[in-house]
Amino acid sequence: MNIKVKICGLRTPESLDAALDAGADYFGLVFYGPSPRNVDHARAGELAAQGRGHAKSVALLVNPDDAAVKRIAEEVAPDLIQLHGAETPERVREVRDLAGREVIKAIKVENAADADTARDYEGAAGFILYDAKEPDGAGDALPGGNGVPFDWQALMGVKGRGSFMLSGGLTCDNVADAIAATGACAVDVSSGVESAPGEKDAELIRRFITAAKSAGNHRT
Repeated sequence: MNIKVKICGLRTPESLDAALDAGADYFGLVFYGPSPRNVDHARAGELAAQGRGHAKSVALLVNPDDAAVKRIAEEVAPDLIQLHGAETPERVREVRDLAGREVIKAIKVENAADADTARDYEGAAGFILYDAKEPDGAGDALPGGNGVPFDWQALMGVKGRGSFMLSGGLTCDNVADAIAATGACAVDVSSGVESAPGEKDAELIRRFITAAKSAGNHRT
């Protein structure tokens, strides 16, 4: 099976080149002010253009209003929108229609009941991404990119039910196990390929993509 890989939180042409050279299928551009991976619209547009034709660009938004969605669709022109907040299925449909693009909806998971809420987004989101819930008591935790894994057993109820992307604390050392345990057809990494918050490491990117793609080669 061909495992798709998304490298999220890219901010520089050099880090994007590293991801593309290593075989990334998607690259994520973060629009969330408190994140060390946040990019402005001008830089994001440049990166989206740089990667166009090589990998799909994904604009990551957190509870965006209509104006933010329209601006990013027009100025950045990403291939997909990723919603990483508390967006309802109805809001996902609205964003999809406003942007004119497929939406990836992140579902925050701690247990099997959390994972099962993905059913509510059928017909709204084009793709589901399962990520770890923010750590309890961590007031400064980000909506994603915290480097924290969740119990993959929580996805046993959705395994085999459809394609999905897996995120949350993935690294080059555990991504193969994560793919084998969950049956994910795609994986998403941000902090797991960084030398410091927001600073992507080309060698870690290469190792992560190699590990994920190799794991896919062992699946039928």
